[in-house]
Amino acid sequence: MNTITLPLANVHCMNCVGKIRSALAQLPDCQIVNIDTKQITLTSDSPLKAIYQEIKSLGYQVGFNYQLPLSGLSCGRCVAKVENAFSQRDDIFSYAVTKQQANVTGALSEQTLTNLISSLGYQVVSEPTAHTLTFSLSGLSCGRCVAKLTDKFNEAGNIEIIELDKTHTKLLTTHSASDVIAIITDAGYHAFKDPNTVVSNAAEENEETEPRLTVENSQSEAIKPTTNNVQQLLLSGMTCASCVASVEKAIKQVAGVESVNVSLAERTALVAGNPNIEQVIQAVKDAGYSAEVSEDEQTRRQRQQEQNTQTFKTHLRNAFIALGLGVPMMAWGIFGGSMMIDSTTSQLAWGFVGLITLLLLVTVGKDFYINSWKAFKHHRATMDTLVALGTGAAWLFSMLVVLKPDMFPTAARHVYFEATAMIIGLITLGHALEARARSQTSKALERLIDLQPQTAIVVENGIETERPLSDVKSDMILRLRPGAKVAVDGVVIEGNTYIDESMLTGEPLAVHKQTGDKVRAGTINQQGSLLFKAEHIGSDTMLARIIQLVRQAQSSKPALARLADTISSIFVPSVMIIAIITAMVWYYFGPAPSSVYMLVAATTVLIIACPCALGLATPMSVTVGVGRAAELGILIRDAEAMQQAANIDTVVLDKTGTLTKGKPQVVSIHSYNNLSEDQLLQLTASLEQGSEHPLANAIIQSAKQKGLTLAPVSDFAAIAGMGVSGIVNTQSVMLGNEKLMDKHNIEISQVQDDFDRIAAQGATPVYLAQNNQLIGIIGISDPLRRDSLSAVKRMQDMGLTVVMLTGDSYKTAQVIANKLGINDVVADVLPDGKATQIKQLQQQGKRVAMVGDGINDAPALALAEVGIAMGSGTDVAIESAQFTLMRHSLHGVADALELSKATLRNMKENLFGAFIYNSLGIPVAAGVLYPLTGALLSPVIAGAAMALSSITVVTNANRLRLFKPSYQPQVTEEK
Repeated sequence: MNTITLPLANVHCMNCVGKIRSALAQLPDCQIVNIDTKQITLTSDSPLKAIYQEIKSLGYQVGFNYQLPLSGLSCGRCVAKVENAFSQRDDIFSYAVTKQQANVTGALSEQTLTNLISSLGYQVVSEPTAHTLTFSLSGLSCGRCVAKLTDKFNEAGNIEIIELDKTHTKLLTTHSASDVIAIITDAGYHAFKDPNTVVSNAAEENEETEPRLTVENSQSEAIKPTTNNVQQLLLSGMTCASCVASVEKAIKQVAGVESVNVSLAERTALVAGNPNIEQVIQAVKDAGYSAEVSEDEQTRRQRQQEQNTQTFKTHLRNAFIALGLGVPMMAWGIFGGSMMIDSTTSQLAWGFVGLITLLLLVTVGKDFYINSWKAFKHHRATMDTLVALGTGAAWLFSMLVVLKPDMFPTAARHVYFEATAMIIGLITLGHALEARARSQTSKALERLIDLQPQTAIVVENGIETERPLSDVKSDMILRLRPGAKVAVDGVVIEGNTYIDESMLTGEPLAVHKQTGDKVRAGTINQQGSLLFKAEHIGSDTMLARIIQLVRQAQSSKPALARLADTISSIFVPSVMIIAIITAMVWYYFGPAPSSVYMLVAATTVLIIACPCALGLATPMSVTVGVGRAAELGILIRDAEAMQQAANIDTVVLDKTGTLTKGKPQVVSIHSYNNLSEDQLLQLTASLEQGSEHPLANAIIQSAKQKGLTLAPVSDFAAIAGMGVSGIVNTQSVMLGNEKLMDKHNIEISQVQDDFDRIAAQGATPVYLAQNNQLIGIIGISDPLRRDSLSAVKRMQDMGLTVVMLTGDSYKTAQVIANKLGINDVVADVLPDGKATQIKQLQQQGKRVAMVGDGINDAPALALAEVGIAMGSGTDVAIESAQFTLMRHSLHGVADALELSKATLRNMKENLFGAFIYNSLGIPVAAGVLYPLTGALLSPVIAGAAMALSSITVVTNANRLRLFKPSYQPQVTEEK
């Protein structure tokens, strides 16, 4: 027999492995030496194509994939010649040949394939070389997004999709990584490449060399957070959404940058890729802004606090100075003082005031003019441009009236120095109040950061010393005293205590910890003392990863934000055009003195238009909403997921581990031969030693509790969706459901009453057969969580359709559903059939949220509009789900959906306010109400309204910090 090793793809778990093992067992002369989710080694005299077809029929991929650029093929006969040669080889499984390229899947090396093509008189072009690229993806919210990106890849050509879901993709392509990222970006999504997963498929083996496996890291490695190639910059100088667009454009032009997210609310930029960070900072400076690297969260927080404090103080001081000059001048005009130039005395007096106002402009108001000049040099316009033009026009007009009053009609000799000072003062005061309110938006994240203690007690040679956290290394032994915070992630090696994990999970009850249990950084010890070994430190702790995930989510943009960005990019130039048109209309058609009306109207239009409010509308809501979610123990991958979750109308719940505790137990044993219950349990547990299924663990644990000795098992096979089989004590044994029994023609009708009795209790009955004869039934029950009933009722009260999806028998599933009041039940579903059920619901027009454990339900989670992973936040769950619930309670699902609705509603309120403000404010400023009122809006009032609009948006977003779920857990309720 020949021994060969081949790579596997799309094999997600050990159930998949069991399906392949069972299928190949039907082939004669085929023996599996070793198999896992990535590769298979086997010896076989069966045709390799038969093995390929068996595995492919199960939905998996096997063999080496090659995309070889060809030359020398001039016509269809050449193509047919190559195809004929391929068809005669058993080690070539499938192929597609054109005059330019051969796509081949097989068990041969690339060199062998190249030699074959060369022997036919054609050549394999050495460049470009096909290689494998792995990317982490963001912005894909549902199965439709996956389908859209698939179409884009197919349109581009020379791309073979090995894996693709909402969070990552693996491709075999001749394109460069930057080209692939461009394709993904054009589709409307973002991609981050892991440089360590680029593997060339150009094998350097000769024909006699056995093919060797050349694949990337495991999936769990490929989907680790991309924090190593995502850097955060602190920005300054940005004032509106136009500034955001300018900074993003400047950073994207730097070599090595794959994507960038700039947050106006946070004044930060998250840069993904591998650029020279100094070049990125220089690009920001060249665009007219400032940037600095944020090394870590502590540094970022300190610098951001310093910036916010300094910004607030500076703006507040400048506002008082400007208003100190503007308010007396305005009061003078209101209470009867003349603001006309009608004598030499008034010229001198107002000329002196004009010089003081000029001094105000070059000191307090200098930033408006400096920033607008920078924007002008870069061929753009910002909010500062509008303010500079408005206040500058008012001052220049007034000074010209002072110097040359004879140039103007007597009625037009009015000065507007008070307007210049008041506008500067009010807008600056608005910036100060906005900075103060903005500093409150990240309080949730600040509290997470504060959970991390700065020191730890290290135990070495029996001596305990307190050291800075930076000195703690992996495998060090640490002491945890009563009342202290856990410094790093680790495992308990001595002692027991209760630890409050509510700050990470939202669980109100303290969790008992003893030897072997995990402890997480930031949680608080209540009573006892522990010794634990450090496992994950620094940025590798769960707390650090949560902080990074929250930070990235706060910087992400939902579809609403992208709409606002698009509008903002053309907003300021449009306002300037409107101001020019307004000036022309008033000058040519307005009453005398037309020059005065022209100035007032055009200046007011420039001042009242506020792109700042538009730019802050969605980022502020996202920042506060994501932070509040973190406080509730809900981790959100990106803002797009929140927008999707707000529109969900159907929630699909996996049963085991979601509705139930996930701790199944054996509750009944029925024997139908001479074996006692213990002997039947011993036989069953012996068989289940080879299985990883939760029910198998329940059987094995029950046997261990009774002290039963397990016999060795051989020829073990897992039959997906049916059960398991193997040889125990030379006897053929099978354990599974009715489908497995029917497949082997095992009579079970005589025990139907026992089966129904077990199912009626909500337990899962499984049949045990020996030598094709039924010998027993074992009932396994996974108790419902105490909060499942109230959580399901709560979701139904929210107007959601709740569906239970399970692989259990329909009778058992219906009992559980009846207890919970769930009307829609889908049972007897194979593991790979859950995604099909999700697709069917979507075809009915449903918007689906799938709730599962984040690993076994991965295909369904990926296809649903929103995937929600239950549990304690394992690595894979955090990195694969759009929502991860740190506490294992279905109320977390309802909390997440309620908060998403509240956040989306808040975004819409902010956008509505910003749009309405500008939609109504600009026409009023232009003078549409003049025919009715006989008066124009004052530029001073416009300045106050502009400042108020930004403050209103920020204040409204901060209301989300007060969000409380409709259900508050009681500390006595079991979680």
